[in-house]
Amino acid sequence: MKKILLQLDCDPQPSVFDSVVAVDADIDALFRHGNVDPRQVRDLVHGLMFTRAPRDLNNSAIFIGGSNVMVAESLLKEVKESFFGPLRVSVMFDANGSNTTAAAAIVCAARHLKLAETTAVVLAGTGPVGQRAARLLLRQGATVRLASRSLERAESVVESLKERYPSGNIQPVVNDQLSDALAGAQLILSAGAAGVQMLEATIRKNLPDLKVAIDLNAVPPGGLEGIEPHDNATDRDGQICYGAIGVGGPKMKIHKQALSRLFEQNDLVLDAEEIFDLGVKQERW
Repeated sequence: MKKILLQLDCDPQPSVFDSVVAVDADIDALFRHGNVDPRQVRDLVHGLMFTRAPRDLNNSAIFIGGSNVMVAESLLKEVKESFFGPLRVSVMFDANGSNTTAAAAIVCAARHLKLAETTAVVLAGTGPVGQRAARLLLRQGATVRLASRSLERAESVVESLKERYPSGNIQPVVNDQLSDALAGAQLILSAGAAGVQMLEATIRKNLPDLKVAIDLNAVPPGGLEGIEPHDNATDRDGQICYGAIGVGGPKMKIHKQALSRLFEQNDLVLDAEEIFDLGVKQERW
């Protein structure tokens, strides 16, 4: 039986990137829907489910994407509420690449650090990738300092992450107080907008405890000055550095592996944690 992937995207045009990855993951048939409204989700999902017997639904799956992560999350909610009894299919959520990017970044960090013993600073921590990176770090037992231009936004995200991981150690930080937050950190992860420099090289180079620096911005100027997009565990000033393209390799592997995993059973929901676990497993292979 052919593997069918229903791609639900909140943007007017479904992501070509996500579609290409699906094709490269050997999906047999790809149904692409753009500008999806949450009110349309139930009928789309039921159209996917009702055409196959329950025993065959592992051959159907859903991918949720789009640049607006909040809207995409509402699509995910509607998808899950459309299932009942044995009538369900597996789902992968990766709006704006947020889950696969965050998972790959933390997998890279874990190559060099014991995360449970790590203090991490997440720059632009209130954005979609920053939030998920902080979430994954908390899950692994790291101490997280979540930085933002707005203390109010940082506090709001911290509160939501504490609800998810009540025992997690996370503090909000405003960018104006970044020098204090960087003290003692072993990991810096920059998840800022394209072309926005988050930290000067002179500051980064003079952080004595910093072991790993990861910049997820590929558009110059980089988020972490002095780190190049192609850096892949590159030693710079005694620090292990990753750029966006360096992280992009494991991100693509994780993305394809997650898509393949969807067709192994019909009841998976692959969100940040599940996608990260696939990345960790992949590292051990």
